[in-house]
Amino acid sequence: MAKALIQAGSGERRLLTGPPDDSERMDYRSSLPFLAVHLIALAAPFVTGFSKVAIGWAVGMYALRMFAITAGFHRYFSHRTYKTSRPFQFVLAVLGTLSVQKGVLWWAAHHRHHHRFADQEEDIHSPQRGFFWSHVGWVLCRRYNRTEYQDIRDFAKYPELRWLNRYHLVVVVAFAAALFWIGGWTALLWGFFVSTALLWHGTYTINSLAHVFGRRRYATSDTSRNSLLLALLTFGEGWHNNHHYYQSATCQGFYWWEIDLSYYILKLLSWCGLVWDLRRPPRQIRAGQGIQVA
Repeated sequence: MAKALIQAGSGERRLLTGPPDDSERMDYRSSLPFLAVHLIALAAPFVTGFSKVAIGWAVGMYALRMFAITAGFHRYFSHRTYKTSRPFQFVLAVLGTLSVQKGVLWWAAHHRHHHRFADQEEDIHSPQRGFFWSHVGWVLCRRYNRTEYQDIRDFAKYPELRWLNRYHLVVVVAFAAALFWIGGWTALLWGFFVSTALLWHGTYTINSLAHVFGRRRYATSDTSRNSLLLALLTFGEGWHNNHHYYQSATCQGFYWWEIDLSYYILKLLSWCGLVWDLRRPPRQIRAGQGIQVA
């Protein structure tokens, strides 16, 4: 059994163990769609060529779905950092499902588990087990396929979310078909395949890189770090050390110079009455005088 010894943020040394059995090895059969998306994305420029329209589809669908992941799946469903209505809650869940990162309840439940055990042996995607594992390996194995409903009871009580979680592929296929109907092969190849591949790796950098590269403002018990580059790629998620220090904040950029596009959009939505009670970190928390929430 592979083992790795890490130095945690608090100075405590913890032992992380490698895969205990075959369930954590890459399942090649179930990973074929993941690999196919990448191959089709690589082929897209040869099929349609580069154009402003193609780049527009890729960037637009990346931006829409990155916001849905960060503001919806992460800050709302995983951490409940703001409030919204049940109808708009469903809208956020549907938009997040378009990111092709499995179901909303699956995503949020596993993320909550990560925060409970960040950089400990139980952490499902600690970068201390290697870049590939934390970036995508844990998603491609069989062990974490099921939704841990006991970790997401607050949202699992809604039947529409349970349905969406179970039939997330129906939504994804309908989304791809709609893109093809609207914009033909260019919209499908660039707005779905190229954009999805980029979106996956943009999202996964928070698991694989945000605990490795960047600066640490707060001495958390994990190895989370802040990175402007990752924050720009992920609409604010790169302020990861801030987030691990105080998870209750809707904003992850604690100061005005820490760019957080997801929070800016949520602020606009709050002016429209679609979301409300957006939380900001108290002054003593920002100053590092509060109790770590992890």
